[in-house]
Amino acid sequence: LLLHAYQIIFASSCMRLSYEPDGEGILADELHMPSLPEMMFGDNILRIQHDRGFGIEFNATDALKCVNNCQGMIKVACAEEWQESRSETEHTKEVVKPYDWTYTTDYKGTLLGDTATLKVVPTTEHINTEKLKAREQIMFFEEVLLFEDELHDHGVSSLSVKIRVMPSSFFVLLRFFLRVDGVLIRMNDTRLHHEADKAYMLREYTSRESKISSLKHVPPSLFTEPNEISQYLPVKETICEKLEFPEKLEPKAEASLETTCVKSK
Repeated sequence: LLLHAYQIIFASSCMRLSYEPDGEGILADELHMPSLPEMMFGDNILRIQHDRGFGIEFNATDALKCVNNCQGMIKVACAEEWQESRSETEHTKEVVKPYDWTYTTDYKGTLLGDTATLKVVPTTEHINTEKLKAREQIMFFEEVLLFEDELHDHGVSSLSVKIRVMPSSFFVLLRFFLRVDGVLIRMNDTRLHHEADKAYMLREYTSRESKISSLKHVPPSLFTEPNEISQYLPVKETICEKLEFPEKLEPKAEASLETTCVKSK
């Protein structure tokens, strides 16, 4: 799909992975993980690229590179809570692993470009949600799953991306959703918005989280509905950025990749 000098590529495959027979193990080793998510769709990508080469892409492999491969205090505390909520001793072995077993990622996209790249600049400007609510023709809409894991039947960890293209703009939502039954719900959203008359994209990253014990006033049926439960999850972190276009656009070149993660504080 072409829109205002952008090529929007949305590749989707029902295949779990398209690597060689031992490719899954090789990738897990490269990511320093004992295993990958149960359902990982390595061929699924969303790429938004200007005809001069710069742009941004969303894919599962780069998202997993942002997973903490060392078990931190938050992960240990959560694992202990989970263990306490289970009577079977077998779950203790399942939870305590030398990596983030929830696959929590603060991935915000992979920047594309070689001689010309988007410049990431902090900003106080927010995405105008009222503009997005305006009635406008939707030229293209798609959503795809990047990975999902059912945490040994004790919840879900998933990453998906969707895009909506209108005549005047496009909007992307990358969502990581985690539910550990009886323990917590976590949601990391990255929203990307570009208006055709602007020389930049706005990117907003929001991290929300709540313990299940703090959601007693919420109907449990909402725990499995990310769109519904989000309003009940306190915001832990918000990062607003401008992805500014290059001042001087060079001829299109082969894209190199730079994974963008939120740095832990």
